Amino acid sequence: MNLPGKDDYIDIHTHGAEPAEGIFSVETLMAHERRTPEKIPGIAYTIGIHPWYLNQSNHNNLIARVITMVSDPLIIAVGEAGFDKIKGPSADLQRKTFEEQVYISENQRKPLVIHCVRAWEELTGVHKKLKPEMPWLVHGFRGKKELAMQLISRNMYLSFWFDFIVRPQSSELVRSLPKEKIFVESDGAGVNIRDLYNKVAADLGLEPEELKAQILKNFKQFFNIV
Repeated sequence: MNLPGKDDYIDIHTHGAEPAEGIFSVETLMAHERRTPEKIPGIAYTIGIHPWYLNQSNHNNLIARVITMVSDPLIIAVGEAGFDKIKGPSADLQRKTFEEQVYISENQRKPLVIHCVRAWEELTGVHKKLKPEMPWLVHGFRGKKELAMQLISRNMYLSFWFDFIVRPQSSELVRSLPKEKIFVESDGAGVNIRDLYNKVAADLGLEPEELKAQILKNFKQFFNIV
């Protein structure tokens, strides 16, 4: 497994990552893309089925691809997987495919990265039903404190949506959450991960180096790295 160094900024969820000095990126591979992980310093990978690109006709092939790829040591998590009420196939197919990826996550002992849009009851419902041992990471979070704490209470971590986290109104949410459960991401949007760290650190009353140390601890906890 590629691991971040103590001085690295960790971009926990991105697309199209390129090697960059001082940045450790977790690159999201989506099963429909037919991409494979490459051994590149400073980059690790997840593999999953995004609900936007799922349909009844490709479901079996996509699940088979995830199962085939997930045991690669360069793959450190399953996902992004999840629910989307705005864009995606039927709710039943989304739920079935998500639950299948939860089982893959559990069987491989690798955490799960979540995409969730307006489907929080569905997400927490599956968590209650399946009672996973592996932690889940909700990427792109921009909800309210009450929702955030509900997810955290179920052993989920949160990574903030890049555009939300730079807004002044995000500061109160950031300060209200346990810093042991947060991550920062670019989501492949071309934003500077250092700027996002600086904003979150300022919200928490920390120096950026202190936030880097905290997020490294969170990374090791999330991926069960001793």
